[in-house]
Amino acid sequence: MPDHPDPAIPGPTPPYEEFVRLFVAHEGRLRAFIRSLLPTWADVDEVMQETSLVAWRKFKHYERGTNFLAWVFTIARFEALDHLRRRGREQLVFSDAVADLMAEEAAPEGETLERQRRSLDRCLAKLDDPQRELLLLSYQPGARLHEVAARAGRSVQGHYKSVQRLRARLLECIEGEMKREMS
Repeated sequence: MPDHPDPAIPGPTPPYEEFVRLFVAHEGRLRAFIRSLLPTWADVDEVMQETSLVAWRKFKHYERGTNFLAWVFTIARFEALDHLRRRGREQLVFSDAVADLMAEEAAPEGETLERQRRSLDRCLAKLDDPQRELLLLSYQPGARLHEVAARAGRSVQGHYKSVQRLRARLLECIEGEMKREMS
C-alpha cells in the first residue's frame, strides 16, 4: 500500500495532511501568540518548533471539528512556560502567573492581528505593481533606504515621501477594510 494515497481516489484525509493544513493555516497567529509570551525571536523559533512537535504527537487526541487554534495555543502556552522555566535558571523571567495573564490577553490580540493581516493583504492587492514593489522592497529584511531609493531611481527624500504617502493610503484602506469586516 502506498504511503501517500492517490488524490484522485476519494476518501478521508490522512491525519498528517489534516495536521499540516491546520498548522500552516494558523502558523502566523500562533507565532504572534508565542511572541507575546517570550522576550526574543530566537525564543519564539525554539518554542514554535517544540510546539509543532508536541502538537504533532498529540494530534491523535485532537477532537476534529473543534477549535484547532485554541487547542494549539494551549500547547504553545505550556511550551512557552516550560521554556521560560528552563531559561529562568539563566536569567530573570516572568512568574507563571504573569505568563498566564499575558497568554490570556494575547489570544484576542491574535484575532485582531489576523484581521489586520487579511486587510493589509487586500489593500496591498489594490495598489498597482510599482507601488506594491516599492513598499515591499522598502520593508524587506535588511533593506536600506538609500539603496532602495537608488534602485528606484529616486532621491532618498523623494523615496521616503513616496513610502510615507503609500503607508498613509494603506492605513486608511486597512481601517476601512477592518470596519467592513466587523459589520
